[in-house]
Amino acid sequence: MGYYIKKSYFQKISRQQTGKTNFLLLGINDSQPDVADLTDTIIFLSVDPVEKKAYLISIPRDTWVPEMQAKINTAYHYGGFELAQKTVADILGQRIDHVVAIGFDGFIEAINILGGVEVEVVNSFDDYKYPIAGKENDFCGGDPLYSCRYEHIRFEAGRQKMNGPTALKYVRSRNAEGDEGTDFARSLRQQQMIKAVKEELLTKEVMLSPEKISSLIAVFKKVTKSDIKLSEYGSLLLLVSRVDWNNLKTTFLGEDFLTHPLTHSSKQWVLVTKTGDWSKTQQFAEEFLK
Repeated sequence: MGYYIKKSYFQKISRQQTGKTNFLLLGINDSQPDVADLTDTIIFLSVDPVEKKAYLISIPRDTWVPEMQAKINTAYHYGGFELAQKTVADILGQRIDHVVAIGFDGFIEAINILGGVEVEVVNSFDDYKYPIAGKENDFCGGDPLYSCRYEHIRFEAGRQKMNGPTALKYVRSRNAEGDEGTDFARSLRQQQMIKAVKEELLTKEVMLSPEKISSLIAVFKKVTKSDIKLSEYGSLLLLVSRVDWNNLKTTFLGEDFLTHPLTHSSKQWVLVTKTGDWSKTQQFAEEFLK
């Protein structure tokens, strides 16, 4: 069976006068219906095809948003794309042109279509409480620790090839021992994965393969929600291909801006802004994106 890419996919994608196109990327857990609209991953991506640059800013999912009186990972739950877009735009002081939410199943499928990705694991770590899909409500035969709901995962330091399921575990792990168990470390792993996907996506084996490109577009259509028109998918790939991804700049809102209070009115584990407002994060984003 032959593969082809529709010409309609390559209509021009709109850009603002600055030359940059800004995206909000959301990772959602579509394997668990009860939390399917909570965002595990929140990333601001700015692409400048004129300067051939791209910038990533990760925002920890536990960031407390006073305006919502809730964590940022609930913005999509409470207000869909509109609230998620407004919340991140307010925190960073940057406009957002498009929002894309991709489910875990789609992430796994896309990685497998690429044939896996190469990732440099910086620190070895163990996570003894990685959630097993479908076990969320299992009473584990009366086990008070609900041990059957979790599996032990371990990653050894060093460069390794990851398939879809392994890559998802790497970026989702939240209960690792030591520093890798922080939301900040998790943000760094997510950025690592984006770089790894980018490197694989832009290889000749992928970019010159109508079969793989068509399959990736099909996955994107099937498992993502976005405000991007179907006719813009191909042009989006062209936009991405114009960037020198070797010079990709990445950062995250870390301990310079957010802190974990010993107690919080919400009774939750949260990260709050040190200044009480978003002025410092906005200033930081403005400088980073220059």
